[in-house]
Formats: sequence, structure tokens, C-alpha cells
Amino acid sequence: MSDNGNIASPELRNDDVLLDVQHLTKLFAAETNFFGKATSYVHAVDDVSFQIKRGEAFGLVGESGCGKTTVGKMLVNLLRPTSGKIIFDGKDLTAMKDSERKSYCKDIQLIFQDPYASLNPRMRIGDIIAEPMIANNIVPKDKVEARVNELLECVGLANYMRNRYPHEFSGGQRQRVGIARALAVNPKLIVCDEPVSIQAQVLNLLDDLKEEFGLTYLFIAHGLNVVKHVSDRVGVMYLGRIMEIAPKRSLYADPLSPYTQALLSAIPAVDSKSKRERIILQGDVPSPIDPPPGCRFAGRCFKRLGVCGNTVPELREVKENHRCACHLYDPELPPTEEMTRAVR
Repeated sequence: MSDNGNIASPELRNDDVLLDVQHLTKLFAAETNFFGKATSYVHAVDDVSFQIKRGEAFGLVGESGCGKTTVGKMLVNLLRPTSGKIIFDGKDLTAMKDSERKSYCKDIQLIFQDPYASLNPRMRIGDIIAEPMIANNIVPKDKVEARVNELLECVGLANYMRNRYPHEFSGGQRQRVGIARALAVNPKLIVCDEPVSIQAQVLNLLDDLKEEFGLTYLFIAHGLNVVKHVSDRVGVMYLGRIMEIAPKRSLYADPLSPYTQALLSAIPAVDSKSKRERIILQGDVPSPIDPPPGCRFAGRCFKRLGVCGNTVPELREVKENHRCACHLYDPELPPTEEMTRAVR
């Protein structure tokens, strides 16, 4: 079954899956009537399904406003889904009461996009890292200081820095503090919301910590060029929907979705062998308040078929472990010369 179904993907056994997102949807009220009832909605996330196995780094990429950050916020309980399920470690988080859901918050931690805005400017770094440990009773109080020092060392910061305030650190150092705070509660999954915007050293640090602590990551980023170095599998989003999911090598070597092909063509080539023909997309991204009825990318797609404008494509397995939501690969549609030419 496709990723839109409730059955685990064939490449992931059920005991390997840490996170199983099923048909996740989030609507925000755009306009309300006189009585305060919503009359139109922003379709931020629309029927998104994917899985992350234990110890995996999964990259979620797309343009600004595609809904990837909203997905991350729903996973860490900053937003409640409109519909769909979040199955974490075999438990349906969306079916839990708020009091029960809070007990799982420490298992899913978020590294924020802005490391300065997410740190309390009135607190010393040591206290910021210690706070979640104390609140969740992770270690005895007499061992908190030693644990803080240990975490600072893990992220490449000196122990004496624990008495400094956030404004005394550089952007990269503040990002390391955010990582240490996330590690403080021994999480099973870390959602990294655009940490890749800082520097390569932070990416290398996250990769090292993954091996050391057996972490599982969800990387949220704008560019495919960055997640290539930190992800095992990659999902591509456009206007609230998943367009393609594949292992890293398969996605970069043979992208199936026209949207993914366009994104990859925009990455600067290091040499002539890796250079791709640049694909310039025409038109604008549709409004998430009134998304098109068919494929979300149809209006800008350079391989558009007649069916694309009115029928939503299923996210199906086209190659082994490689899924794509595109009518070009629909086996139920009769092959046409246009389809053959487009796939080429």
C-alpha cells in the first residue's frame, strides 16, 4: 500500500518504525463570519504520511510555506492536528488526552530555527540546559551540574561557559546550546527545524551525536543540497503535500517528481559531470486558502498531463523504496506519447 495508507512501508518492518505519520492534516482559520465561525481555511498540511525508523535521519524539504515546519510543530505538540494520526513508538499521540500526551513530550524534542529567540536572555546557559532535566526528573538534583558539564562537552562548548548569557555567544554556539538542551531529557526523536542554516560544523556535530546516542532525526530544511549530507531518506513537500519520498541516493541520482527535478536543478554544480540542466518554473505558488483540486504542482509543472488539473495523484511506490505522487507513473492510466515523453 502507498504511504497514504495505514500499512507500514515494505522497506520498514513494524518494529523498526519509531514514527508513523498517517494522513496528517492541519487547517488554520483564514476568515470568520459575524459569529466567529471559520468560513475559509489555510490548508497548511494536507494528508501527509511518512515513516521514520529508529536511528534514521529523515529530511523534509520544500519551499517556504509548504507546511514542513507545521508538521514539526505538530510532532512536538506545539500544534494539534486537525485530523490524522501520529503513531510514536507504537502509541497514537493524537488519541491521548493532554495530560497523557505531556508525558511523551520529553521523548520528542525540537531544535528551533532561531537559536537566539528560543533561549531565555535572562537565564545563564547552564540553567537553560538544566531546566528540562529538573522539570522531568531526569537526574538527581545533586548530579544536575555534572550532567550539564557533560552535555556542554558533548556539543563542543567549555564548562566555564555555563555561567554566560545567550547574548555572549555566536549564532553557531547558541545553536549548540539548543542541541544540548534537547539532549538533556534523553529524547528518542529530535526535530531539527532549519538548524542547517548555521554552519557545517553544527551538521557534523549532529551527525556525530546521532551515532553516539543512537538518535533519530527529522531534519526540516529549504534546500536539498544541505539535507543530502545529513539524511538517510528525504521527503519533498509542496503546498502542504508530500510529492516524493526516497532514500537519499535514489532521490538525488534519479528524481521522479518534476518538482524534485526542478529543485535539484537549482543546486550549483561543483563540476561539469554533476551539472544539471536548469529548470525555470513558470507561474506562482497557488494560495493555500484555495488550493487547486488536482495535483498541487500542476499549474507550474513542465510535464503536466490533462488529468493533473482535476485528480490528486496517489503517493505510490514507483521503484524499490522510492515513492512519488505524480500521474506520470500511474499504472491505471493508459500510456500515451505525452506520458512517455514526459518520463524521459
